[in-house]
Amino acid sequence: MHEPILDLALNGEQRAIGRLISYVENNGKEATEIMKKIYRRTGKAHVIGLTGSPGAGKSTMIACLINLFKAENKKVAVIAIDPTSPFTGGSILGDRVRMQEHVLNPNVFIRSMATRSYLGGISKETKNAVLILDACGYDVVIIETVGVGQTEIDIVKIADTVCLVLAPNMGDDVQIMKAGVMEIADVFIVNKSDLDGSTKMASILHGMLNILEKRTWNPKVSLVSSLNNTGFEEVKKIFLEHQKFIKTTKSGKEKRYIRQKEEIKLIFNEMLKTLIESNFKERINNEIIEDIINRKIDPYSVAETLINEIIK
Repeated sequence: MHEPILDLALNGEQRAIGRLISYVENNGKEATEIMKKIYRRTGKAHVIGLTGSPGAGKSTMIACLINLFKAENKKVAVIAIDPTSPFTGGSILGDRVRMQEHVLNPNVFIRSMATRSYLGGISKETKNAVLILDACGYDVVIIETVGVGQTEIDIVKIADTVCLVLAPNMGDDVQIMKAGVMEIADVFIVNKSDLDGSTKMASILHGMLNILEKRTWNPKVSLVSSLNNTGFEEVKKIFLEHQKFIKTTKSGKEKRYIRQKEEIKLIFNEMLKTLIESNFKERINNEIIEDIINRKIDPYSVAETLINEIIK
């Protein structure tokens, strides 16, 4: 069933790419077979992750970045992670509205994905979507996370280059001090630099970076204005510098090793979770539950028995 869609997607047909991503999101075992087939085609795209407080202007900034990459005849894909609707399970914001000018461009693919209540700032299906877009020939894949917080740092497990986007006068001088946030960013972008307070924000960032433990890659700070479309050439230059760093240095190689281990762990955990859930449904019946309620047996022993049966 999925073969015609797969062939069309790998040939760059955008509707087929969208359908393939949806298919992989919703079809467990068959999705695994699809990912096995396309994996050897991946590893070429530069994956850029953008995180930052809601209202920092991430979506508008991405629209400006798309223009830069388009000028170089690069194919660009955007995955915008939106909050999940508690009623439908779908995404709420629909960031494509703020990138409307690019929607019909054949070299630009924009996809909104729901978090599905996943707490890492990205959805667990995001990784597969990135790999599909990579295999389908996109040179740059930009991931926009929901927001930024102490738990929303999983973007580092997927993106080659992680950007923290901030804006002046939003209390971001406190926001960026949260544990984990400063450590994951390779680039700090102060958006809305046409507003008062942007230079102060950049100074705060420089000061905080100076007191952090030194890294082999020294994070860069850049000011941009999406309104005036300024500063983006410098950002693009930093992206290219970091991409080269990842590909050519020992530290970059270590980062790739860590990410691949995380990828295997994620897949392993998902497969294990599926196995456990299916066995649980098959083996746990009302009779066992009744025995637990009547204290004839304890739930810990039941769980141990279930594990032992699974690993036989």
